[in-house]
Amino acid sequence: MPIEILMPALSPTMEEGTLAKWLVKEGDSVQSGDVIAEIETDKATMEFEAVDEGVIGKILIAEGSEGVKVNTPIAVLLEDGESASDISAAPVATAPAAQATAAAEAAPQRAPEKAAPSALTRDGDRVFASPLARRIAADKGLDLSQITGSGPRGRIVKADVEGATMPAAASQPAAVMAPATVAPAAPKVSSGAIAAMYQDRDYREIPLDGMRKTIAARLTEAKQTIPHFYLRRDIRLDALLSFRGQLNKQLEARGVKLSVNDFIIKACALALQQVPAANAVWAGDRILQLTPSDVAVAVAIDGGLFTPVLKDAENKSLSALSAEMKDLAARAKSRKLAPHEYQGGSFAISNLGMFGIDNFDAVINPPHGAILAVGAGVKKPVVGANDQLEVATVMSVTLSVDHRVIDGALGAELLTAIKDNLENPMAMLA
Repeated sequence: MPIEILMPALSPTMEEGTLAKWLVKEGDSVQSGDVIAEIETDKATMEFEAVDEGVIGKILIAEGSEGVKVNTPIAVLLEDGESASDISAAPVATAPAAQATAAAEAAPQRAPEKAAPSALTRDGDRVFASPLARRIAADKGLDLSQITGSGPRGRIVKADVEGATMPAAASQPAAVMAPATVAPAAPKVSSGAIAAMYQDRDYREIPLDGMRKTIAARLTEAKQTIPHFYLRRDIRLDALLSFRGQLNKQLEARGVKLSVNDFIIKACALALQQVPAANAVWAGDRILQLTPSDVAVAVAIDGGLFTPVLKDAENKSLSALSAEMKDLAARAKSRKLAPHEYQGGSFAISNLGMFGIDNFDAVINPPHGAILAVGAGVKKPVVGANDQLEVATVMSVTLSVDHRVIDGALGAELLTAIKDNLENPMAMLA
């Protein structure tokens, strides 16, 4: 029986993607692990590997197709002894929009007694299995949620179920997923109505790509559901700039040049260790307090931004953080980051100082507990230790805090620790 190749979920949050490029054509033989297509998610373009072996009998979704829902059939794989004539019994994929509509209309009529294979859960996580593995499991009465997959990204493949003998609990109903809590929908405004307002003006229409849609959705969710509050401090940079100059002279032979941002990353990572209760994320019905300091840093790219995460940043030297940040930023700009490199973390930094912005308020990136907005270092008159007026380089920062995770006094303690680290940079190396 022909096997449907389904649109994969290449990240935990992926719901649809663009089939950017086919790397095989109809009639090509493929083995498990062969790269057969490039899939563009909301953040990156990733390679898609075959799970089963066989011959590509038919390509159902053309390359360049956008909005292809996860688990939509995108091609048909023929096993040994099968030919193209055997595909006539296979379902034919419709356009992504039509599939979504048809699924929505069909949902109320679906019998609830059995969960769909892609929705099976293992401790609350989705279980992914190849079509052939699902068919064999159904024939043998196996519970896929109890089987460990050996395929790419833990997917259950044919070999995993052929040797399995444990019966599924027939009397147990399939797990019913509680509906996700969603923010109240904003009143919908017709795009046509907006366009009509500007019909007598010249303009260029820019379609939304996957990244722009995701950014819009996540920021709307963040501002609607996260109770932000803001804490502001001015930080003197004179000692840091002097120390940075000395270090860069010593590191010049190694080709290392530290930026102020490298010091900010290190200062925040250490502050999260100094105030461990603030190193936390919101997890819906609980707070997760992290042990390591995993710090995300916003990187602007054409059409959007990434927030790559520097993990265990508290244990890394300034030169190591600098090198890792340069690598992540370069790959972010070419959209070559893997999901695990920009997901996670408990805290983020958004630095617009290089654009001359004095100060601003950043939006928290859920599930993070806080984000630090960093402005430019500007020379200002300040009152010194001896009540003497002097000129200093001052940087304004704003800490946006999720009040569900971090209360006011705790947020103030965290921001004070960041300020102390930056104003006493030599102590960060101790």
